[in-house]
Amino acid sequence: MTRLKRGLAAARAWFLKRRHTAGASTGSLTRRMISIAALWISVLLVGGGFALDRVLSEAITRNFDAQLEYVLTAMIGSAEIGPDGEVRFNRPLGDQRFLEPYSGLYWQVSAPTHEPFRSRSLWDRALRQGEKHDGQTLHVADSDEFGGEPLRILDREIRLPGSPVEWRFQVAASRAGLNEQIAVLRRTLVRSFAILGLGLIILAALQATYGLWPLRSLRRAVAKVSAGTSSRIEAQFPNEVRPLVEELNDLLTHNERQAEEARRHAGNLAHALKTPLTVLMNEATAGGPELAETVIRSTTTMRRQVDHHLARARAVGRRANAQARSEVWPSLKAVERAMSRMHRHVTVDLAGDQKATVHVERQDLDEILGNLIENAAKYGQGRVFVTVVREIADFPANRKPNVVEILIEDDGPGIPEAERGKLFERGARLDTGKPGTGLGLAIVRDVIGIYGGTITLEESEDLGGLQVRLRLPAAA
Repeated sequence: MTRLKRGLAAARAWFLKRRHTAGASTGSLTRRMISIAALWISVLLVGGGFALDRVLSEAITRNFDAQLEYVLTAMIGSAEIGPDGEVRFNRPLGDQRFLEPYSGLYWQVSAPTHEPFRSRSLWDRALRQGEKHDGQTLHVADSDEFGGEPLRILDREIRLPGSPVEWRFQVAASRAGLNEQIAVLRRTLVRSFAILGLGLIILAALQATYGLWPLRSLRRAVAKVSAGTSSRIEAQFPNEVRPLVEELNDLLTHNERQAEEARRHAGNLAHALKTPLTVLMNEATAGGPELAETVIRSTTTMRRQVDHHLARARAVGRRANAQARSEVWPSLKAVERAMSRMHRHVTVDLAGDQKATVHVERQDLDEILGNLIENAAKYGQGRVFVTVVREIADFPANRKPNVVEILIEDDGPGIPEAERGKLFERGARLDTGKPGTGLGLAIVRDVIGIYGGTITLEESEDLGGLQVRLRLPAAA
């Protein structure tokens, strides 16, 4: 009981230690694979060894019993009833061990009210007759009636010709030889299966080590990238690992592109602010009479530049979320409600696919649609028509719409084709009579480009004004 308590305490301590360390590390894939393989191999070998031991042990035992049954059949075939009513053999049994005392091979013939007829090998001992069996079927049993000599006994009850009683014929043999054969068999099985299991576990270890070697190479390649000695993972990898390497390289390219874009934006912003700041510095130093006007003009320019680059920075940051998706119709309805309050004389009509979804953040989509529809309402005569269409653009084999096209039309005077491209320049305004900074379409174009979309200006065939064709990547 003390040993059991100590064992349970040790097992509990080991389990608590494993549970404590499991949160810090998920372990090694190699050890996991080897452990699983070792466990499964052990289960299979133990189960297979047990089944094979049973089969072979029963086969050895059946062979042992068959030899005894042959002797028993010979006894019955040579038995007869003598003149005195006792059983006798008309020919001796051939095995010499029946004549040697305590040789381990014995026979006995017995019946009620008759003295047992025994082999000389029994000497001063006799086999127990036991209970009477029904019929003349063969009965097999193990017995320890001779103390340290376990026996295998076969008996059958036969009524001999001329005898009024049934005689029990018994043949017994020591199980020592049988047990030794089974023990040798089991030792051979244990050694063979142990060697086989060890070999299989070594094979599994080699397979796991070699199979996971590309992951170690990948770890070293990633470490080189982290250390700055390499910009890409250039090594060759198996087909199963290659998609992961390609994704990592794409991620590195994406990060480099974002970093370069951030540096370029910072440089552009610095360059854009440099001229207004220089003008302010010179005007303040000179103490000219137009200082206030110069400050207002320069700060307005700087504010436009800051708004432009902040909008781009927000879009780039939100684009990093690969799961960005928004429904187009709710954004259009929100913009329609806002336009109805801001421009009460304008009617915004919506048509098309109400379930279209795009890979754009909702805030950016609201800003894009709001800017474009507001321009249509501001420069039109009172009617704005918006159509949403999902279409197959680049991969017709997929038969899946991968582009959402949004058409925004107004009934205004329109814009000559030669001047449409100027609207996307920062600060460009064709109508200075309307309030605004001139950054709207420039910011819209940049944000749309960040998400991989396009925007073009055309002439509306139905309303006669400007038609804006907005194409954004569709989401499933």
